[in-house]
Amino acid sequence: MRHMQRISIAVAAIALFTTGCATKKYTQDYVAGQTAVIHKRVDDVEVQVEQNQQRLDDHDRQISQATQEAQEASKTAREALDRAQEAGKLAEGKFLYEVMLTEQDVRFGFDRSELSDEAKAALDTFAEQVKQENRGVYVEIQGHTDSVGSEDYNERLGMERAEAVRNHLSREHDFPLHRMNVISYGEAEPIADNADRDGRAQNRRVALVVLE
Repeated sequence: MRHMQRISIAVAAIALFTTGCATKKYTQDYVAGQTAVIHKRVDDVEVQVEQNQQRLDDHDRQISQATQEAQEASKTAREALDRAQEAGKLAEGKFLYEVMLTEQDVRFGFDRSELSDEAKAALDTFAEQVKQENRGVYVEIQGHTDSVGSEDYNERLGMERAEAVRNHLSREHDFPLHRMNVISYGEAEPIADNADRDGRAQNRRVALVVLE
């Protein structure tokens, strides 16, 4: 009888030991599994943080570049950028470049708004450059005059010159009208002294501000 009791106690001890080992192994496996899950989640969070930081860095670089480009632009070009942004015309809100057509280069003619052959050739070159860049740009066309005549008259003359440029780009090069804007500064923004003939020739101009 005592022999049988000893056997039973031994079997129970073995069973308890075996169960204990199994439980310990299960616990170790569970902890290891949970640790792996936690590490993966931490890795995922770190990757997300790095991606967000990269986006922030890219955004900051874009803002810095746009600010630098705007600072390099002329006063009237910066004003064109502000107008286009306020009107929601731009995809990226960037100033690209500015092209100036003065009477010295394109011969607008005193008190005239018709495009000369030289002016049309200059505009054709400008249009080809824009097309080769293959960008969906927005162009503000600014008309300027010298100071001869009244302010009201010069404002109208500046607008007529800007509209002549817009019409040429639309008719000859299929520039969409909704991607262009015309404005007249008249005599308000001279780039040279109106006191002499050469200065007045430089002020009789059209500026094309290219934005994106």
